[in-house]
Amino acid sequence: MNGTNVTTPPLGLTAGWYQAGPADWAEVLVDFPLFSGIAKRRLRGLVRHATFAEYGPGDVVIQKNEPGDSLYVILGGSAKVRGKPAARRLRTGDYFGELGLLHGAPRSATVVATGQLHVMKLPRDAFLRTARHEPGIALELLGTLGAQIRRLEAQAA
Repeated sequence: MNGTNVTTPPLGLTAGWYQAGPADWAEVLVDFPLFSGIAKRRLRGLVRHATFAEYGPGDVVIQKNEPGDSLYVILGGSAKVRGKPAARRLRTGDYFGELGLLHGAPRSATVVATGQLHVMKLPRDAFLRTARHEPGIALELLGTLGAQIRRLEAQAA
């Protein structure tokens, strides 16, 4: 873990986030758009491969041009994407790192915590294995990527 001690747990947890198990995290993730409709059993299996971290304001979570080997899900707090034509804010339930996750290319942007930030890091192999069985995840990712492309095209025009 990076950062300082956490006094409030991420969304949906009543105990400290560092004490939660796969069943607890499955209960949290099922309410996030990326994972809605996914069986809790499958989410528990995915979470078993996850690592967790916390960051303080100004901490770099991922750096542009680093290897893209995982997806980050924001469990609590906020962050800002830098290194694109226009920065965007991220909040609880949002995710980042999907481009590198899908094609293994280096990170296309830097993400910095703007407040106390709690993330779940899902490794590429475990996430893609889950996505093969749960096409809803892939459709959600495609929808998000499409919206980002439209936003960037509108800014360039």
